[in-house]
Amino acid sequence: MHRRIADSLLELAQGDITCQTVDAIVNAANSRLAGGSGVDGAIHRAAGPTVLKELSQRYPQGCPVGSAVLSSAGNLSAKWIFHAVGPIWQGGKQGEPELLKSAYRTCLQLAIEHQCKSIAFPAISTGIYAYPVDRAASDALTTIIEFLRQLDSVLQVRVILFSPGAYGAFCRTLEKLLQK
Repeated sequence: MHRRIADSLLELAQGDITCQTVDAIVNAANSRLAGGSGVDGAIHRAAGPTVLKELSQRYPQGCPVGSAVLSSAGNLSAKWIFHAVGPIWQGGKQGEPELLKSAYRTCLQLAIEHQCKSIAFPAISTGIYAYPVDRAASDALTTIIEFLRQLDSVLQVRVILFSPGAYGAFCRTLEKLLQK
């Protein structure tokens, strides 16, 4: 599914984020930037060990929740990996929506700062961090749409969903948001 937002393109697809040909791939990282499971593990396996080494050298203190840092992309076809740290879901009362939106917004800002024309996101925080997929879809897509509507350049944004359920949730949410 794809929709034009101002001069940019927002795409939703089911698939493997490590196979995307884009300028930047977003990793759903942990705050230690130490690699992990799920999207984080898949990206690190595909990118190779140089990325983890670079992260430990450049960011020894890690990255705060709600933010993102960049590294080279190692063996991936992208130029960059943006390591975004989303919140662990704790019922929505600990600022999780604001933190998740901030992680997406930071990645979009990094894309512009580094002259990226395309970026691919996973569904940040929806794996072991247990952020409800429907809520994550709304928070992520609202942030992306708002950013693209204010952008005075062109950016292709892909959200790559691993499971059919996540893909369906994001598609339904996108349709609802664009009807408003």
